[in-house]
Amino acid sequence: MAGEKQDFRGVVIAAQPVNPPARLLMGPGPINADPRVLRAMSAQLVGQYDPAMTAYMNETMGLYREVFRTRNEQTLLIDGTSRAGIEAAIVSLVEPGDRVLVPIFGRFGHLLREIAERAGAEVHVIEREWGTVFTLAELEQAIAATKPKLLAVVHGDTSTTVAQPLEGVGELCAKHGVLFYTDVTASLAGNDFDTDALGLDAVTAGLQKCLGGPSGSAPATFSARAVEVIDSRKSIEAGIASEGDVVRAARIRSNYFDLAMIFDYWGEKRLNHHTEATSMLYGARECARLLVEEGLANAVERHRLHGAAMLAGVGGLGLETFGDLSVKMNNVVAVKIPAGVDGDAVRGELLNDFGIEIGTSFGPLHGKVWRIGTMGYNARKDAVLTTLAALEQVLRRQGASVVGGGGVGAAYEVYQDAVSGTAADTRAGTGAAPAPIAAEEIAR
Repeated sequence: MAGEKQDFRGVVIAAQPVNPPARLLMGPGPINADPRVLRAMSAQLVGQYDPAMTAYMNETMGLYREVFRTRNEQTLLIDGTSRAGIEAAIVSLVEPGDRVLVPIFGRFGHLLREIAERAGAEVHVIEREWGTVFTLAELEQAIAATKPKLLAVVHGDTSTTVAQPLEGVGELCAKHGVLFYTDVTASLAGNDFDTDALGLDAVTAGLQKCLGGPSGSAPATFSARAVEVIDSRKSIEAGIASEGDVVRAARIRSNYFDLAMIFDYWGEKRLNHHTEATSMLYGARECARLLVEEGLANAVERHRLHGAAMLAGVGGLGLETFGDLSVKMNNVVAVKIPAGVDGDAVRGELLNDFGIEIGTSFGPLHGKVWRIGTMGYNARKDAVLTTLAALEQVLRRQGASVVGGGGVGAAYEVYQDAVSGTAADTRAGTGAAPAPIAAEEIAR
């Protein structure tokens, strides 16, 4: 074709602007970013030490202290996806030969294990069947037996949709002199979480789920105890070191994820460790600003409500759920694929015919469950009802036996009960009736 551009291998280069198709992302993440976050990210760049930029950095730190519910000074962003935050925390806290305990109850526990092993740690694991979580007694027994330097545990694992209860774990770690780290990428802002009250030393997250932003920035917070461990390993790289800076033989094993230097970049020293990902900082700041404006308790309740409506809706269609519902995250549900139904074909029709994306899962659950999310900007009544209506039609076309109108009808009942104040928490073992919610709030 005349005017076609080719690369050096002769492959045609697409010359059109990026124009993504309209999608409603109702999987386990990423989700549709809040338009206000995207607008913030389109703002013009400034220099990394411009007074406006350093002010934005300081504001971001303060906002995320509110999101994490912490007084930690070292509360900041790590440039990269949520995995960058995990890697920075582990590689900066763990030296080769250190003992690390990882409780595994889903895919992302295996990730923590691998990152710790790559950091040279002596890793010990305990495992539970996917869809279940550990008891406090099981965790205490493992801590006492292994005597780790670090306990690294996922809070909410989207591969199974359940969240590990963390209450009491901080006290166990303090009792045994263990550092306590958790990854809250899937759960933060959609489920109850309080860094300081839980006694955590390190917490990392991502933007692409309940925070309502794009992947690419990892909010993180570190206790004074964790900072002391990290600073004891500080070694400033040669090109930016000042006279008197210590250069250690046993440095943190990553320059990019060296939190000792990253702390100095975000702190008063403004160490020139890297150039901040400015547009991502704008986006991460806006994610936190919107959450603080909404109120963390309100955001968690919004996720609980719309998650409850989705859970009731899939049940109303006659579908079964996977996992222990008493510890299910508010923001995602695992649905067992009905016998005789091609799970990938259903996902394909939802995407191609309705523009709706839902997820599959990993490992032992691959091809056995769908994962449907109600999180961040998509934790809304219209998103829930549209997804349930589309899922019913696609399942009918696949020959599945579903209850006509049952999904949308069951979700409507949850919303009506919320308005009247009669709804009971849909998680097993609870019966707390939330306060009435205004109809306009439900529509958010």
